[in-house]
Amino acid sequence: MVSAKAVNLGLAIIALTPLAYQAYASVDDLHPVGRDAIICVVISLLGFFFTSKLIPPFSELTEKAGLKGRDINKKGLKNENGKDDLVIPESLGVVPGIVFLCCAIVFQTLLRPTRQEMLIEYNAALLSICFMIFLGFLDDVVELRWRYKLILPTVASLPLLVAYSGATMIVVPIPLREYLGHSLEMGPLYILYMLMLAVFCTNSINIFAGINGLETGQTYIIAISVALHNLIEMGGAYRESHLLSLLLILPFIATTAALMRYNWYPSKVFVGDTFTYFAGMTFAVCGILGHFSKTLLLFFIPQLINFLYSLPQLVGILPCPRHRLPKLNAKTGKLEAVPSHLNLVNLTLLITGPLSERTLCIVLMIFQSVCCAGAFFIRYHVSLYFYEYSYWFGAEQGA
Repeated sequence: MVSAKAVNLGLAIIALTPLAYQAYASVDDLHPVGRDAIICVVISLLGFFFTSKLIPPFSELTEKAGLKGRDINKKGLKNENGKDDLVIPESLGVVPGIVFLCCAIVFQTLLRPTRQEMLIEYNAALLSICFMIFLGFLDDVVELRWRYKLILPTVASLPLLVAYSGATMIVVPIPLREYLGHSLEMGPLYILYMLMLAVFCTNSINIFAGINGLETGQTYIIAISVALHNLIEMGGAYRESHLLSLLLILPFIATTAALMRYNWYPSKVFVGDTFTYFAGMTFAVCGILGHFSKTLLLFFIPQLINFLYSLPQLVGILPCPRHRLPKLNAKTGKLEAVPSHLNLVNLTLLITGPLSERTLCIVLMIFQSVCCAGAFFIRYHVSLYFYEYSYWFGAEQGA
């Protein structure tokens, strides 16, 4: 019988190898790109292996240090030992974060000399991601107030913005060009937009959570979508920007897949704010350096819906409990919606009725996948009514 470890390793290989092959085989003059991508995939697979091996011992360390929490959605249900209220090690997002940084640093040593100019933005991206991993772990330990959760991603993104060398203009949609012209130079406003993007990405994943596997599941789907988008755009005018984004997202996919093994229902570990901040900043740097921030926001449609639906509680118009979770019916073992808890998890239960935690997570992952597929449709079909073909298929420079 095939072991679970072999199955998960196979899934990681299936997810990552075609990406590198497609990059290598896309067009003849992209063979150097394929070489870098294949090296990155090999390093990423090693990252998957080390993350998988390190999580169990690290989970023991975090639990001994007091970084643990109760699985509230299983209150009243019996665990394997016949006890209630499963105690789960927390903050295990630090493991894929550390392994990701190690993979990225190792890859730097193998980068071809002709790509050394890429290292400025590459290192700036790693610095911003490293800063957010540290701040996320700090939040798990001392539980920062919400106002600091808005300020700190802004500070963490500064190295990235200092190294940013792209345009600060936006291309005006075709229907508005009669009034505004072809493009608008935004200057400092565009920098502010990128700061807001970083803050949104880091916090939107953090608040779309609460059930086993949701944080890692949504992140994995978005990451795969980002990688596919980079591959599609690799033949355009800004291939170097998309290559940089791809080289950052590949090890992230691998380390996230390893973490998801332990975080999927029933969770053996909780990812903590460390992982949600790490994931959000990784997406932000990929979108900013890859010049596809609008497309990135399309991948975040469920997170946008969750944010807008949660807004009355987030800004204090309505009371906001600490845990806006659904209610567990111990008799049926299913989660039931709490209408006063305004988030997409409870909204889904209001629409579907009571679901088991595992089924609810699968439903939300299907919704995330459908939204990402819809994002590709909007990006490559609907958008042609608002922007020229050459603009969209070249790059979202200044988007």
